Amino acid sequence: MDGSSLGAVTVDQRIRHGTPAFRRTNLALFSSGFATFGLLYCVQPLLPAFSQSFGVDAAASSLALSLTTGVLAVGMLFAGAISDALGRKPVMLVSLLGSALLVLLTAVAPNWPTLLVLRALLGITLAELPAVAMTYLSEEVHGESIGLAMGLYIGGNAIGGMGGRLISGFAADHASWRVAVGIIGVLGLVSAALVARGLPASRHFEQRRVNPRAFVATFATLFRDKGLPWLFAEGFLLMGAFVTIYNYVAFRLLAAPFSLSQSQVGAIFMVYVVGVVGSAWIGAIADRLGRRRVLWATLVLMFGGVVLTASASLVAIVAGIAMLTFGFFGGHSIASSWVGKRAPFARAHASSFYLFSYYMGSSIAGSLGGIAWTWGGWNGVAGYVAVLVLAGLAIALKLRNVTPSASSA
Repeated sequence: MDGSSLGAVTVDQRIRHGTPAFRRTNLALFSSGFATFGLLYCVQPLLPAFSQSFGVDAAASSLALSLTTGVLAVGMLFAGAISDALGRKPVMLVSLLGSALLVLLTAVAPNWPTLLVLRALLGITLAELPAVAMTYLSEEVHGESIGLAMGLYIGGNAIGGMGGRLISGFAADHASWRVAVGIIGVLGLVSAALVARGLPASRHFEQRRVNPRAFVATFATLFRDKGLPWLFAEGFLLMGAFVTIYNYVAFRLLAAPFSLSQSQVGAIFMVYVVGVVGSAWIGAIADRLGRRRVLWATLVLMFGGVVLTASASLVAIVAGIAMLTFGFFGGHSIASSWVGKRAPFARAHASSFYLFSYYMGSSIAGSLGGIAWTWGGWNGVAGYVAVLVLAGLAIALKLRNVTPSASSA
């Protein structure tokens, strides 16, 4: 067998759409994505309950989420190096198990400081999951199928975010926030079992020792690329805009004139279904048309959604949240898969820094949204988010002049 044949065999070993391996991989990673967002965001609809239970204001209650995402963002920087040394699947599995156990402990937290400590520790354990999952897909899935695979994985994030919010909102209304959080912790353990049994072992992973000097040097290399820094900034703005809307919409809808119940507010999070559709559909379109030709359109959708949320009509608000969700997950699937194409020389590090920026957007921009809420109510929140989305749109338009991959630059 000659060299070209060997090369063809190597390419064929990567997982392609339509194969049993593709289905097993996506079921396992869909499950891990479900757990990641479910464990992380189950507290979001519970922020008003935390305010009442622990006697803290809206901005302080958001620390239950912002603290987790801030610690998680920093942990993302080291996730790639750790998985380079220990392997993708083992790191994801330990991360998922540890996170589920911490959420179960959160359900019995006796006071506000203890709850915040547990949520901070959750940021550490969860940090390994998203970046390593993205790297696993970049390594194991064929280039022609990566957009769809990444979209399906992010769809799992959407279902987890929706399910976590929906279940916790319903359980809090009919039992308590502690029961709500406990249920999500149990679902995390179930997801860990699915990953353990279903995720194929890495076939293209190359183990590397952790070298601190090389670790820093590799991150510095990422910022010499013409596209990656802008993609990192895009991740920050996408997530910052998205999480701010979801952080404070419950405060608006629980109050007059809407006066909805926790269950009704939780039911609104069912619009996450459009995120599942958006991430997979837009990811597949981006595979065909090119990421730089599609990304800007997702930001336009998000902006339209933000405008609708300023309406006094509940129907218009829900439609606006749906538009924002569709655009956000589509934009995130494009940006995250584009990072892997721009950084074939350091995929794990690039994925880690993209997610660092992404979750810092959640932590920093989400917390600043509390100031906007205190200062101007929902109009203040909507105006603030509109600025974030317009900045993201400007970056998306700039990225239209960036080549699809570093190798084609």
